Amino acid sequence: MTQHTALPIGPAVLKELRDTDDGGATNTPYTDPEGGAPLRCCLRRSRAGERIALVTYAPLRRWAAETWARPGAYDEQGPVFIHAGECEGPAADRAGYPFAGAGALRTVRRYDSEGRIVGGRLLELPESPDDGFDQAFAEAFADSEAALVHVRAVEYGCFHFEVRRQVN
Repeated sequence: MTQHTALPIGPAVLKELRDTDDGGATNTPYTDPEGGAPLRCCLRRSRAGERIALVTYAPLRRWAAETWARPGAYDEQGPVFIHAGECEGPAADRAGYPFAGAGALRTVRRYDSEGRIVGGRLLELPESPDDGFDQAFAEAFADSEAALVHVRAVEYGCFHFEVRRQVN
């Protein structure tokens, strides 16, 4: 059981991205011939034959719009895969963190409440990827300034998912 919640891209944002993405481009869906694309709408890999789209997404900008933060130069945008049409989001019985395989390299970057980077680290996922992520998130949120964490793939820099500080 994971200690933190990996957040997908929310339904309202997905609806906007399916029309015009954060880079201003019109969505061009296609049928995935092989499957395996990391879908940020439901936090699973695509299946062969599914209709998907590769869109530009600005996760920090979207978070800042909700919180009134001002990330300035830290506002990044990049490619993410989503379903071309509405999707039900992550499965209720989904176990573990998404897109986590032993040996995969991830960056775990923390941001403060204004959207500025306050630290980060490279994480090579161990044999138990969930334990590796749990430890990295515990480290990140031990920093009282950290409001949220972004996980990205090292190879392409793609945004994978976000974890927010848990408020009790």
